[in-house]
Amino acid sequence: MGWNCTTSTTTASTSPQPLSSPAMAPTISVPVPAPNSWDITDYVVNQGHGVKGLSEMKLPSLPMQFIQPLEERIDASKVVTEECIPVIDMACLDDPKVAELICDAAEKWGFFQIVNHGVPIAVLEDVKEATHRFFALPGSEKRKYSKENSSTNSVRFGTSFTPQAEKSLEWKDYLSLFYVSDDEASTLWPSVCKDQALEYMKRSQVVVRKLLEVLMRRLNVKEIDEKKESLLMGSMRINLNYYPICPNPELTVGVGRHSDVSTLTVLLQDDIGGLYVRGVVHDSWVHVPPVKGSFVINIGDALQIMSNGRYKSVEHRVIANGSSNRVSVPIFVNPRPSEIIGPLPEVIEEGGEEPLYKQVLYSDYVKHFFRKAHDGKNTVEFAKI
Repeated sequence: MGWNCTTSTTTASTSPQPLSSPAMAPTISVPVPAPNSWDITDYVVNQGHGVKGLSEMKLPSLPMQFIQPLEERIDASKVVTEECIPVIDMACLDDPKVAELICDAAEKWGFFQIVNHGVPIAVLEDVKEATHRFFALPGSEKRKYSKENSSTNSVRFGTSFTPQAEKSLEWKDYLSLFYVSDDEASTLWPSVCKDQALEYMKRSQVVVRKLLEVLMRRLNVKEIDEKKESLLMGSMRINLNYYPICPNPELTVGVGRHSDVSTLTVLLQDDIGGLYVRGVVHDSWVHVPPVKGSFVINIGDALQIMSNGRYKSVEHRVIANGSSNRVSVPIFVNPRPSEIIGPLPEVIEEGGEEPLYKQVLYSDYVKHFFRKAHDGKNTVEFAKI
């Protein structure tokens, strides 16, 4: 149930690549086409090789398409080591003190880790292994799930975030799986990972429900009925993220600065590390160390809007790594796309607050997010009054 930095840092299994001393680039072991005869963006994005394909070439330096401007690279001098997000023990969730810790973390940090959440370790390990299996597939297999080739919008393999809108690409490949039904998942999700991803998502739903019940009580919502369930957790998407070894990790990012558009995000990390969140001190960043068996929970824009700003959807980013291949598996718990989101009546009417956000169609909000590059907290301006 601890809040102190000792709890989270001593249970971390591995420290991230030090920001002040990036790993040396690996040596070349395979022939690489001359830059002037090779369209790297086409190779990575359109041909579907991803950054994993580049990483396996053991390039001597980072291609210019991935070099981020200085202001988008993490500055080691702004990383605060004496602060940490809370690590909360869910074993005694009925204890009012635990509920208080969860709500306080959502208000102050927008991020917290949970342990003893009830999802078996074996389920977590299985989905991480399944992630490695998918990205070990030949490029020709993964390309079947690209935007151009996928038989459904519910399954999408890609690289970076929104390549067509980005000035610099991010060093990440992903498989995105939008949940519609068990039958669709069984039919359309890749066979090497579908069972593990589905089991992980189903088991995590119980945790999500418990967390939302706690968070809603502080907002004067006494129960999550069918209508509130659709508004808070009416759709879910799971991503399998792969961050391969990078030749110059200090020059790029795994994921750029952004906040999520979800209600809640449930993140499973491996033991590599690399997630940084915006600290409570102005312009600072705080590392989220891996804690074995834990979930990282963060408030998304939708819940910030519904809570009228009480719960914080916080900017976060992922650094690239020069020595290890990293995976992470987030579940994005979202409103149903057809829902209208805005400050909850219980917050405005019973709390006597002035609304800070207008009512917006959730699908419009999401489209606004995905049509541009990562840009910090700018998306939420779309809903501000």
